[in-house]
Amino acid sequence: MTRMHNPPHPGEVLREYLGDVTVTEAATRLGVGRVTLQRVVTGAAGISPDMAYRLGSAFGTSPELWAGMQLQFDLYQAGKVKRPKIERIAA
Repeated sequence: MTRMHNPPHPGEVLREYLGDVTVTEAATRLGVGRVTLQRVVTGAAGISPDMAYRLGSAFGTSPELWAGMQLQFDLYQAGKVKRPKIERIAA
C-alpha cells in the first residue's frame, strides 16, 4: 500500500458520504450517540473497528475501507513526530 501525502481524516470523507443526512439521523441509524458521530465527523475522534463495521454496513462499503483510511491518517500523523534514532535489531 502506498502512503498518501497528508491523507484526510476519515471524518472528512464521512461528511461527504452523509450528504444531506444530519449527524443526528445518521447516528440513530448507525446505533451510536450523536456526540460520538459528531466527534468522528469533526476529526476529534478516530474510527474504531466497530464504527468501521457500522459504516461499512450503512454505506455498502467494506469496514476495511474505513479502517484503512484511519490507519493511513494515523501513520501519517505519527510520521511527523520527531523520534530518537532507533538501532536496527538484527537476528
